[in-house]
Parts: sequence; structure tokens; C-alpha cells
Amino acid sequence: MTNQNNQSTVGPMIIIGALFFIFGFATWLNSLLIPYLRIACELTEVQSYFVTFAFYIAYLVMAPVSTWVLNRFGFKNGMAISLGIMAVGALLFIPAAYSRTYLLFLTGLFVMGGGLAILQTASNPYITIIGPVETAAKRISIMGICNKFAGALAPIILGYFLNLGEADKVQKSLATMSPEESAQALDKIALQVVNPYIGIVVVLILLGIWISKANLPEVKGDEEEDASHHNASEGKQSIFDFPHVILGFICLFLYVGVEVLAGDTIIAYGTYLGIPLDTAKFFTSFTMVSMVVGYVIGIIAIPKHLAQETALKLCAILGIILTVGIVFTDGMVSLTLVGLLGLANSLVWPAIWPLALKGVGRFTGAASGILVMGIAGGAVIPLIYGQISHSVGSHQAYWIALPCYLYILYYAVAGHKVRK
Repeated sequence: MTNQNNQSTVGPMIIIGALFFIFGFATWLNSLLIPYLRIACELTEVQSYFVTFAFYIAYLVMAPVSTWVLNRFGFKNGMAISLGIMAVGALLFIPAAYSRTYLLFLTGLFVMGGGLAILQTASNPYITIIGPVETAAKRISIMGICNKFAGALAPIILGYFLNLGEADKVQKSLATMSPEESAQALDKIALQVVNPYIGIVVVLILLGIWISKANLPEVKGDEEEDASHHNASEGKQSIFDFPHVILGFICLFLYVGVEVLAGDTIIAYGTYLGIPLDTAKFFTSFTMVSMVVGYVIGIIAIPKHLAQETALKLCAILGIILTVGIVFTDGMVSLTLVGLLGLANSLVWPAIWPLALKGVGRFTGAASGILVMGIAGGAVIPLIYGQISHSVGSHQAYWIALPCYLYILYYAVAGHKVRK
């Protein structure tokens, strides 16, 4: 694999793949933190979903900062800085655990999300730019495997350090405990996150040092287009002259919302169905494996057998079918369909990026910043799901995914073609 300057892309892809692994690991820890912190910090169901809100809203807040950091320090140094910011966020989990303060946990998650916003703003266009735009979805699919493999491991590894069986027992016994006994038991549960997050801090710092010294080629942000696409962007005054980018932002907002919904609610949904937390911790891994299967299909099929927009259409249609199936079935069948949403979500992200960046030329950096802001959908959609589930139950609350997949289908069919 080579880029336009006939330089090998294998080395940079290995390094970026390591970054995708790290932010996959950090992101999908939330699926276990939601039910775990709900016990440790004595939260309602709606309050517990502020875990995803604090984490993903950082993408929206930090978007202008992300663009400034990359313009000021470049893509490579920007990635190293983002890892340092993530390490600070992980470090905040230690005082949060000792004081059992939910607001401090949320602050740590927000800071980690802020670091990831910079990392995503740099790494996603980087992997698009590093080779031909026609095969961008294939490269992003390879990165997605790194990301989702980490996502499959994250709740299992964190669950190894957390005594989930004890957390389940404490939750059931709280009503019979005195205030002092319950506080002592919950403090013990909260402190179990300290050691794994110390490990995360160390890994992030080491990876940041490695990236800063790595031989990564710098990119300017418009290398992914040929001469005809550069001509297409001539005469444009701002990113808002590209409606397909704005529509792509909405598509990413809704997509990330349903992706987080499938990955971060499935453990809580399992406990809602009466499954012990120590067993339910494996459910997110099922969702991630489903996504990896989809990524493998994308690597094999795109672009030789399947166009990027066709892959997007098929994923949207599958998401619609699975969503209807989730709410019209019960028990383990419904739970399995939630996990299979990972397959429906798998090729959406790899397909949206090249479709939304096509033809923007010198506005690639600004377009990437807009698209990354769409990751804030992971803050909003699960929180709405939590509010709906509080009213009608976790099962029927999955209806929220249907309009999201319908819009993704619109973008695949027509939205990405809209031009001024």
C-alpha cells in the first residue's frame, strides 16, 4: 500500500491503528462504567447515562480547540498532545474513586473525551488522506477492527479488576444495611477502579511519547483529492458552501448515537432483563465482534464488489430491520438483536467520512472538525434513551434508533450528493 507520493502507508497505518485501539479501549469502558457507577454512586438510570453525555459532549465543546491544536502543532504532535490530555482525564478517576464523587468521575470522562476529540480530528482525515480516496473506506475499516477489538476487550479487562459479583450483592443488600455499612461497602466498590485507571494513565503517557518520536509523515489536509476535486472547491468561501458536509455531520451525529446506544446500553439492558452484572459484562464484546465482522466484509468487498454508498445503504436498512425486531421480541432474542446492531453500524462510519470529505479540497481540515462534532450524538441519543426507558422501560426505548437509521438511509441515497 502506497500513498500518492509512492511512500509506503504500512508504517503510518500501524501507528494510527495503535491510536484507534487506544481510543476504542477508552470509549467502550463506558459500557461497564454506566451500571457500575450507578451502584457505586447510588444513581438513577437517567443519571447513570450522564457517563456517555459527559464523554461525548466533549467532542462538541472541544471541536474548535481541536482545529486550533492541529493548525498550531500539526497532525503528529497534535496526536501526542491529545494522549497527554486523555492521561489527565484518566488520572482524575483516582480522586473521584477515593471521594466517590460522581461529578469528578464525569469531569474525568469529559477531559478524556476532549483528548479523544483532538485525536479523532487528526487520525480520521489522516487515514483518509494517506492513500487513494476510493479505498478510504477499506483503510478506515482496518482501523475500525483495531478500535472494536479494543472495545470487545475493554469491559472484560475492566471487569477483571472490578468485583462485579460483589457489586451485585451490595446493590441487593443496601436496603438492609445501616448508612455507615452501606457507605463503607460502596467506598470499597468505588476504589476498585483505581488500579486499572493508573494502568491506563501509564499506557497513554508512553504512547504519547512514542507518537511524538515516530516517523509519521505530515499532511496538509488536502492531499486526498485529485485536480478535478480541487477545481470543485475553487470559489468556495467556507465549509458551509458544502451542504453534503453539513448533512454528513447530522448523519454522523445520529450514527454515533445509535452506535453508542448498541454498545453502551446492552449491559444495562441485560441487567434490566435480570442477568447478573458479572455475566452481562460480556455483552458489549458481542456488539463489538458484530462490528468487526462487518469491517472484515468491508475490507474484502470495498470498493471491488461494493461501493461506499451502497455499503451505507445496506447498513441503514439492516439497522431499521433490527430495531423493529428488538422492540417486537423479548428476552434473549431481543438482547441478541441489540448486539447485532453492531453489524448494522459497522460500515457506516467508514462510508460517511470519504463521502462527506469528497470534493472539499482545501477545506478538509474544517470539514473534519465539523464531522468530529457529530460524535456528540453519543452524548445525546443514549441520554434520551435513558429518559425514555425511565418512562416506558428499557425495551421499548429502543424505538429511538429507528429515525436515526432512516436518516442514515437518506444520506446514503441522496444526502451525500447534495451540492450548491
